[in-house]
Amino acid sequence: MPLPRSLFFRDAPSDHDLTVASGHWPEALTGELVISAPHPDTLSGPHPFFGEGMTYRLSLQPGSHGAGADAFAWRQARIDSPSARLRAKRPDVFEATMIGVQSPFGHTNAANTAPLPWGDRLFMTWDVGRPVEVDPLTLGYLGDVGHRSQWKDFEVSPQPLLPLVMSTAHPVIDPDRNVLWTVNTHWGSLHVARWDGEGAVEQWPITGAIIPQSVHTITQTRDWLIVADCAFKVEPQTLSGGARTEPANASGPVFLIRKADLESTPAGQEVACQVFEMAPENNHYYATYDDSDGIAILFEHTENADIAMTQKAGDIDALGRPCEPALQGLYGFPMSPDRTTFLVFDPDKGEIVHRAEQREPEWLWTRQLNAMDWSTEGRSNPTLHHTVHQGFRPEAITQEMLNLYRDRVDRSLMPPDETAPVVVTTSMPDLQVTDHHTLAVDDFPTSPIFVPRDPGADASKSRYAGSDPGGHDGYVVVPIMNDAGFRVEVFDAAHVGRGPVATLSKPGMTVPFVLHAAWMPEARSSTDHQRNRFSDELERIGELPDDLAAIALDVAREIDEGVPMA
Repeated sequence: MPLPRSLFFRDAPSDHDLTVASGHWPEALTGELVISAPHPDTLSGPHPFFGEGMTYRLSLQPGSHGAGADAFAWRQARIDSPSARLRAKRPDVFEATMIGVQSPFGHTNAANTAPLPWGDRLFMTWDVGRPVEVDPLTLGYLGDVGHRSQWKDFEVSPQPLLPLVMSTAHPVIDPDRNVLWTVNTHWGSLHVARWDGEGAVEQWPITGAIIPQSVHTITQTRDWLIVADCAFKVEPQTLSGGARTEPANASGPVFLIRKADLESTPAGQEVACQVFEMAPENNHYYATYDDSDGIAILFEHTENADIAMTQKAGDIDALGRPCEPALQGLYGFPMSPDRTTFLVFDPDKGEIVHRAEQREPEWLWTRQLNAMDWSTEGRSNPTLHHTVHQGFRPEAITQEMLNLYRDRVDRSLMPPDETAPVVVTTSMPDLQVTDHHTLAVDDFPTSPIFVPRDPGADASKSRYAGSDPGGHDGYVVVPIMNDAGFRVEVFDAAHVGRGPVATLSKPGMTVPFVLHAAWMPEARSSTDHQRNRFSDELERIGELPDDLAAIALDVAREIDEGVPMA
């Protein structure tokens, strides 16, 4: 039983102080590891991606945030957003569905998927909600990005107070313009959104750009935004509990949008794009910021995975065994080996002019997430790309999935049993595996981060950059779930294959299912900005019954007065 059964434990998270269990903690390793996650006590719905958002923060220097001199502070908090507060007061009117949790108030904004640092500010994101700002120090809710009237909501059911906004879990911060770029799809039509950190959200419809499935990522170069269709497919009948009848699309469009065209066009007016077709399917992709030699994009394909399908009672796994009840709700892992491509687009010619590919069917399976240098300098000239691969996991592949994808899956490539997770270093841009470290088969490594050496030491570089940017000079920090106990392993980014240089742990501590992680140089309070207030979004409160309207008014008052969530 290699997959941890503690992934979906409903135990309430708590603060911990971790200590060095092995190795020597590098003095140059500093800052904060921040993780997004669904709160475990709200994982009762059909998909763990819809649990209410929470934040974990691990300080990477001992003696911080109340920890002892030799201990490392692991701190956590539920995001006390309007939807979380409303649900806490009236849980009986909230119902989990295949597109989130709905109620007479509208749809909850889970904000549980990815942390997005912006200088000293911290935002939490979700694919079907506005980005939410939290205080990096207290982890408390500060506000949703933009008034609801500035977004196009997807009102398939009444949403008087909580709008369903089809956005993306991975907005980007433009280092030259100091703005946030994201998307807002509306009945499949793509709109690009821009926010300057305090003012109104501006949007542009993109001419002829239709999203067949969903958008999980937007990426950027200095002059271009790139948006691709992503492999999260929701068929209409699944909304009422019906079964999937089609696999996720095997290919999808990629839209290239020039930033200058957006900036020269009044908000609300259409902007043109260039369209390419991408295969196989993907969810995460990352452009090189320097586009002087073309638009270079790394695609981490999710070939024949299905994150929209989850395990349920009575399912049979890939090896013909009854699925483990403790893993019910787990999404469908890949049925094909991992594939990564690096493509260079020439927008003038409308051609892909370079391609590199990584595919190692014998041992690279189930890419989890990655660690890269997110500084402007690191994204302009990436040198190393670090990834975590879970290994082949037949427990997380159901016979229902195999049948749905039977025409696309080469079962002869599947190993006969589970294989161990690996931490892998890949050179850029040729995608050659240069180093790797193998973990135990019962480990479940999750989102790693890259921490640069000596961040901020060179005043000529951006704040998040180390002295030698690119991904090779620093550390790869990997949180690892295991039923025997949670641990955090630290690798020298230039020598991952030598194994961890240090390991943090605490006896008996386990951590449930988490999603993306990010690194911040420090955690300081962020209060000196104008923010959208929930109390300014009550125009439709009259649509609610009197008892629910009273609760909404109470929540608005609590947030305005800084009253802690009960």
